[in-house]
Amino acid sequence: MLSAITALGLFYPPPPSIFLTAMSAITCTSLAFIGVSEVRGKHLSYSKFWNANKPGGGGADPVRISSRAGMLFFYTPALLASAAAFAVPSLMADERGLLVALALLLHFLKRDFEVLFVHQFSGAIVLDSAISISFSYFINTVCILYAQYLAVGAPEPAVNLKYPGAVVFAVGMLGNLYHHILLSKLRKKGDKGYKIPEGGLFGLVICPHYLFEIIIWVGVALMAQTLNAASFMLGSAFYLMGRSWATKRWYVSKFESFPKGIKALLPYIY
Repeated sequence: MLSAITALGLFYPPPPSIFLTAMSAITCTSLAFIGVSEVRGKHLSYSKFWNANKPGGGGADPVRISSRAGMLFFYTPALLASAAAFAVPSLMADERGLLVALALLLHFLKRDFEVLFVHQFSGAIVLDSAISISFSYFINTVCILYAQYLAVGAPEPAVNLKYPGAVVFAVGMLGNLYHHILLSKLRKKGDKGYKIPEGGLFGLVICPHYLFEIIIWVGVALMAQTLNAASFMLGSAFYLMGRSWATKRWYVSKFESFPKGIKALLPYIY
């Protein structure tokens, strides 16, 4: 199957690394499973689901940290891994490698910036969820960069998608930031309640920021043209599809006035 995919000229051949090949499969499968779990009501405990999955029968209460600290913990290790890539001369000498490393750096830098200066937080984050999410971002960032490093000097894919990928990435970044800003404006200082989001694509879907997050990773996958980047993009899409479905269900349960025509993630479709 991998040979058939690479024969299309869209990807580099699979790298000579059992670790990277295994991680591609594990990443896509595990993130898809977590997405299905979100639909079934088993949530990663952050954002509006921070208090989900409470233990029953008098079980021990999970360790929680502040939302701001937790989200910084989500993204900062991956940010540092992205920055470390700039110390690898052969990767920086390769235009595609430089683009991918720069995209990852900008993405996680933006996420930390939003945590510090844009997002308005309430609740907390369960430490176990923070560790899982942080590790996922970190290890997959490392794998994407390592796969790109191994691709340096290899024959380029027949179809060069790195420049279209850069455009797609920029669209995703701007759209994601814009809708995060809209979300932040829903709350005044000290307000911890939730409201139905408005503006932008919120009139069509409840999670346009997730949609643009997926677009970001589509852009990275197009720039990289490696199976590792593509597997993380697909896994992230599956997870965010499940999370957006759970988010819409949450809004419907909390607000009787929630508009019936608003979809979860894709306008008019899903």
